[in-house]
Amino acid sequence: MIYFLIFISAIFVNNIVLSQFLGICPFLGVSKKIDTALGMGAAVTFVLVLATVVTYLLQKLLILWHVEFLQTILFILVIAALVQMIEIILKKISPSLYEALGVFLPLITTNCCILGVAILVANGTNKLPVGADHNLLTGTLFALATAIGFALALVIFAGLREQLSMNKVPKAMQGTPIALLTAGLLAMAFMGFSGVV
Repeated sequence: MIYFLIFISAIFVNNIVLSQFLGICPFLGVSKKIDTALGMGAAVTFVLVLATVVTYLLQKLLILWHVEFLQTILFILVIAALVQMIEIILKKISPSLYEALGVFLPLITTNCCILGVAILVANGTNKLPVGADHNLLTGTLFALATAIGFALALVIFAGLREQLSMNKVPKAMQGTPIALLTAGLLAMAFMGFSGVV
C-alpha cells in the first residue's frame, strides 16, 4: 500500500512541475506538439530513473569517504553522461524524434527536475507518505513516479496548447502569455489532488 501511495503522491499531489516548479524550461519549450512532449517525457523518465539509482549509490560512497561537498558536481557529471547516451541512442533509433527535440535534448543535462529529484532522493528529503523508508527501492519508485508525473503534465499541456493553436486567441494573449495562463490553470487543477494522500 505504501508503494501505491508514493506513486500517486509523486504523480498527482506533489507533481514536480505543477506543484514544485522544477523542470519548467522543457515544460514550456517542448510542449507545442504532443509527439514531441511524449518523446521528451520518455527521455526524462529514462534519465531520471537511471540518474536517481546511480546518484543514490554514489551518495553512499561520498558519505563513506566524507566528501559530501562533491555531490552537486558529481551528480551533474552523471546526468550529463546519461543524456549523452540518450542522445546517441535517439540519433540512431529515431532521427525524427531527435530532430523534433532539437536543443531541448541537451537541456535535459541542466534540467533542474532531474538534478532536484536525484538530490532529494540521495539526501532522503523527498516527500514520501508517512511510514515510508528512505531507501533505494522507494527512491527509485519516487523517481519513476515523478518522471511519469512530469510526462503526464507535459502531454496534457501539449494537448491544451495544440487545442489553443486551433482557436482564435486575442493578439495580446498569443504565444507565451496564453501558455503561462494555461500552465497556471493546469497547476490549479492538480492542486485538487492535494487531499488524496
